[in-house]
Amino acid sequence: MTQQGVRWTTDQVLALAPDAVSRKAGSKLGTAGPWSETGSSDEGTVWGLCKGSGTKPYQTVVDVADASGPAYKCSCPSRKFPCKHALGLLLLWSGGEVAVPAGQAPDWAEQWIAGRRGRTQEKQTTGPQGAGAADPEAARRRAERRAERVTAGATELEQRLADLLRSGLATAEQAGYGLWEETAARMVDAQAPGLAARVRELGAIPSSGPGWPVRLLEECALLHLLDQGWLHREHLPPALAATVRTRIGLPTSPDGPPLRDDWLVLAQYDTADPKLTTRRIWLHGTASGRTALLLSYGAAGRAPELALPVGLTLDAEVTAYPGAGQQRASLGEQFAPPAPTSTRPPGVTTTEAAARYGAALREDPWLESVPITLDAVIPTPDGTAWQLADAEEDTALPLSPTATSRPGLWRLIALSGGTPIKVFGEHGHRGFTPLTAWPTGPGEAVRLC
Repeated sequence: MTQQGVRWTTDQVLALAPDAVSRKAGSKLGTAGPWSETGSSDEGTVWGLCKGSGTKPYQTVVDVADASGPAYKCSCPSRKFPCKHALGLLLLWSGGEVAVPAGQAPDWAEQWIAGRRGRTQEKQTTGPQGAGAADPEAARRRAERRAERVTAGATELEQRLADLLRSGLATAEQAGYGLWEETAARMVDAQAPGLAARVRELGAIPSSGPGWPVRLLEECALLHLLDQGWLHREHLPPALAATVRTRIGLPTSPDGPPLRDDWLVLAQYDTADPKLTTRRIWLHGTASGRTALLLSYGAAGRAPELALPVGLTLDAEVTAYPGAGQQRASLGEQFAPPAPTSTRPPGVTTTEAAARYGAALREDPWLESVPITLDAVIPTPDGTAWQLADAEEDTALPLSPTATSRPGLWRLIALSGGTPIKVFGEHGHRGFTPLTAWPTGPGEAVRLC
């Protein structure tokens, strides 16, 4: 296959799973037993028939070379992407040509692949529909009306914060969550979803454990700072003003020239709420040294479409979003499918990691964490908690509560075995959250989330 001569590893395939249940179910189907008529092509297609509970086997096909990441088609009724059959087929394919030999795709697989690539080619040729048809003057008026509503909402929120501080933080515990939910609803009406989300977070702090008044005061201060940033945005540097607009929740588009590079897929993980699943994919430009964050979304219960196997590199263009210190980017044209690599990102010490987070807060005070690769650290117990101790310095970074509650912590400990390893993750005021690790010697990336 183009770039598929070296097949993906098991970990790289399982990194595509939308959840733990799918990962477990797909692993069970990663053997030859339920499969028949499997094959793969030089163009990046993998196919096969999987025996299910019915009389007719499921037709499963995967396009590994799809421009937006692996694409899947299965005749099963599952609404997950990829389904367990697609995962099982890719696991079988990763085992080598004995189980999934090279061959000619059957008609049912060829029809789907031809149709999909034809639509992709058409989009590349014609470009977005209706480009340039929007009325710039109408768009300007809509933006002005929304800005007025956001300003009214921010002004009201400032008054409510002032009332809270005037009456004392203890009143927040007495008032209950209803007051915060009402305030959040007012921010939604003001078309400021970023403010609404932060208000709801405030509502969860009172009575949340020892020290909650201090945490509430800290979050109120950050919310006040965001309000003031919006109300005085015309006096801010352009990059910081763009960050404020993003934090308020106003839509933004990527700007600036696209950057082509071989992008190493550092990590991929999902977070979900009742309405939306958000997928975060971290990339490292092997030539540029840039770190980029791709975001994709799926409706509740459905995984986002974009999926990139951790540990592979992608020859592609990305375009950054505006904002001070922002690392979010949009994935543009891909010039080759993801390919295996021995490349690893450069790392820093634990001291340098803490300094980087501090520097990032100067540009974006509302930043929860920054992406960091740590060199030569050892997972070490610290009482009832864990930390990453620097093998070269007498320093360490505590692991976040999120990290200590995940099974990935034990994979990290097992990979280290008491020896230094390279770890990529997110570092913020709550600690370091490991996402991917590499052993000291040769070895593939190990996904921890």
